[in-house]
Amino acid sequence: MREVAVVGAGMTAFGEIWDKSLRDLFVEAALAAIDNSGVDKVDYMTIGCMSGGLFVGQEHLGSLMADYLGIKNLPAARVETACASGGLALRHAFAEVASGMSDIVIAGGVEKMTDISGDGATFALATAADQEYEVYHGATFPGLYALMAVAHMEKYGTTREMLSAVSVKNHNNGSMNPFAQYPFKVTADQVASSVMVADPLRILDCSPITDGAAAVVVTTVEIAKKLGKPYIKVLGSGHATDKIALHSRHDITTLQATEVAAKKALEMAGKKIKDIDFAEVHDCFTIAEIVVSESLGIFEKGKGGEAALKGETALDGSFPINPSGGLKSKGHPVGATGIAQIVEIYKQLTGQAEGDRQLKNSPKLALAQNMGGSGGSTLVHIMEVA
Repeated sequence: MREVAVVGAGMTAFGEIWDKSLRDLFVEAALAAIDNSGVDKVDYMTIGCMSGGLFVGQEHLGSLMADYLGIKNLPAARVETACASGGLALRHAFAEVASGMSDIVIAGGVEKMTDISGDGATFALATAADQEYEVYHGATFPGLYALMAVAHMEKYGTTREMLSAVSVKNHNNGSMNPFAQYPFKVTADQVASSVMVADPLRILDCSPITDGAAAVVVTTVEIAKKLGKPYIKVLGSGHATDKIALHSRHDITTLQATEVAAKKALEMAGKKIKDIDFAEVHDCFTIAEIVVSESLGIFEKGKGGEAALKGETALDGSFPINPSGGLKSKGHPVGATGIAQIVEIYKQLTGQAEGDRQLKNSPKLALAQNMGGSGGSTLVHIMEVA
């Protein structure tokens, strides 16, 4: 396999973006990534999008985005694995370049989620759960993650304060991110007293409904060197699935797909989790970040909440998690989230993160974990500064 690099990154602001369409958002991010990279051609494009058809009635995104990007006859396709669609787009780009099939690939992600009602968005997102055994009986994703939270509390003694600590930390980080949907700080009391959604999860435990797009340029290390731009190397890629319904899993306090995907990515990279300096992970709910941090092996099972409460996952902690603000503060346009994680890692590893969000310990190795549904699919990537 050829060595693979990310040589440019771009994204839109995340939020309720009323004056831009699905195509506008994607093209803005893709053009920003192209300009940032300095490439003068593109061989292939892969687009992560969970459900353009349900959110805005638009499928056939490969043709649409290539057309509006202005690249004639560009081979392009949409990929989907629920909220991990962006991570899958990066994996496809990685495989295209590593195999030699393409030299320069745009890996992007996009979602336009606010053009329909809240009920419509809930319906679209629920298609990522088990329709017959969960959704039909009234389960929503806040409800499913609430079940995981209750089980984690019962098994390990995880507390309300630990959940709140995740939200407080991520909002602090997101307050310094100019692309974030909710760039403001919150207190633990504000989180714990916010509107109840699904006990014990409150509104400030939940990621929002978001519009936005992100893109990166993926190429060979050899080409990246010639471009003379900052770049990072993609050392490993892991992908795994698990049973889609919570009731079918042996233990809902852990995420087996994340464990397996992380093991694959780390083995490909020739690294251990202790070698990683920081991570961007899928905190769709505060309990998700805690469980993911344990499933990745960053912390022992049952210790993720305690680590968050002690500040170990803060910007100046022993293992920073979600310096971007995560899905919680930055926002969660589901198809774009996995690529937005890579944008943050690119910035952090090349020293370009905005303001005081830039990690001070000159990070060398980073991990991105992006998952779909209640953890039924996971993508993990390992990246290193050049």
